[in-house]
Amino acid sequence: MFSWMEVLSQWKQGIIYPRWGALAHWSYGEARFLFYPPASWTLGAALGAFLPWWVVPGTFIWIALWLAGISMFSVAKHWLAPRDALFAAILYAVNPYHVLIVYWRSAFAELLTAALLPLLVLWAVRLEERGLRPMLWLSGTLAAVWLTNAPAAVMVHYSLALFAVVIAVLTRSWRPLTKSAIAILLGAALASFYLLPAAYEEKWVNIGEVLSPGVRPIDNFLFTTISDPDHNRFNFFVSLIAAAEIATVAAAMWFSRGWRKKQGNLWILLSAWAAVSVIVMFSITNIFWEHLPKLRFVQLPWRWLLCLNAALALVSAMAIRRWSVRIAATFALLAVVALAGWRIQPPWWDYAADIREMAMAMSDGTGNEGTDEYVPTGADPYEINKEEPLVILCRVGIVARDCPPATAQILDWSAVSKHVKVNTSEAGNLVLRLFNYPAWEVKINGQPVQAETSDVTGQMVIPVKAGTSSVEIRFRRTPDRAIGDALSMASIAVFLALWWETRTLHVGSEISPVGAVVKKKSR
Repeated sequence: MFSWMEVLSQWKQGIIYPRWGALAHWSYGEARFLFYPPASWTLGAALGAFLPWWVVPGTFIWIALWLAGISMFSVAKHWLAPRDALFAAILYAVNPYHVLIVYWRSAFAELLTAALLPLLVLWAVRLEERGLRPMLWLSGTLAAVWLTNAPAAVMVHYSLALFAVVIAVLTRSWRPLTKSAIAILLGAALASFYLLPAAYEEKWVNIGEVLSPGVRPIDNFLFTTISDPDHNRFNFFVSLIAAAEIATVAAAMWFSRGWRKKQGNLWILLSAWAAVSVIVMFSITNIFWEHLPKLRFVQLPWRWLLCLNAALALVSAMAIRRWSVRIAATFALLAVVALAGWRIQPPWWDYAADIREMAMAMSDGTGNEGTDEYVPTGADPYEINKEEPLVILCRVGIVARDCPPATAQILDWSAVSKHVKVNTSEAGNLVLRLFNYPAWEVKINGQPVQAETSDVTGQMVIPVKAGTSSVEIRFRRTPDRAIGDALSMASIAVFLALWWETRTLHVGSEISPVGAVVKKKSR
């Protein structure tokens, strides 16, 4: 919510795409919006623009769950009867892991990604078709996942690799592998306005904090315990929910095995996806978590429940035919969450009064605690002084905490620009209430100056000469951002050109039980 509030504040300043979180770490700032995908914080800020803040989280949750259900229904009806697709959609929207996200984790971006997983299945299955349309749809889905949640994007890409291999083996064709590779490249290119700066500037922040003890994969396999009792209690809670879902999907696969003749490759594909999603949640796969590219940045192996639930919803709709049994199975799963929550780990949340307090802290400039991984390299947010003035003038060789506030005229102190005029009788250093970051550009009296960084805290230090100095600081557009934007624009042009090129070749179609295309008529 702090992110949503900050984004809305920056929109009001005319900053369409925020990069620097100015109010994080009690207004010392962090590069949050360079690294956190934009979809969720854009939606949250947009809702906050016309709704009271205490209403926004619930509205966001309902939108995310509604999109997940609509997505699953739209995909499932390609293979199932409408009533069966409806059950798959309901089960998928309110599955136990989504309930856990809503009431315990508040992982809004991850929840929003749930709407994209059914689409992954649909377009992966259709890769064996001739033509480019399924591949283009798949690339758009992959780009959307990158722009929604990075850990989910890693899981989605590994899932797609599994799908491509399984389909290639079943169809004895290289086409799914080739098209998947092209879709991955095009999807990354479409999202490169976010991906390229995030990858390039990763070395400028303490990104390694995302793998600190307690949030490493090795600490979060199912039923794992460490020296932290609170962590162990929550992990046990998640593990029980995962165990209930694993048992359910195993039973569903067994009772739906008759659908292998009807749905052929689809059933095999879903079974393989479910099996892999289960296996990677256990510690026997730790070697893969350590060595497969970027997999460790998923952090929490039980996040694979996000993928497992897509398979669970579809296979359960195939396995259970009576609505009374369907309703009973759904309530049984939700009962596991309720019971485990009551006995092991009760949920927690902020109330309307807490949210009002958060909004006040953002509006008056107090700011928020921020996150460790987005702090500039070399900065220690735990050593900062929350009461420090915006500008301090120090003699050379004197540490900032021993210096008085500067006699300065603050002309501008917005999210991405600062303008200060200071008059001093001798040379010194301006110490700002601002973490130094390579993207900050400093000019004194119109001339570029290289800012320095204070020891320990990592604040920006600007040397000034005796006399009057007009200090301007701007969060500049770094080359990686410019290249990323250009690559995205070029990729959009390529995407549209390919789409236009295939318009006369595209035909109305239905998906057969094995994922092949049954041609109906030309447009």
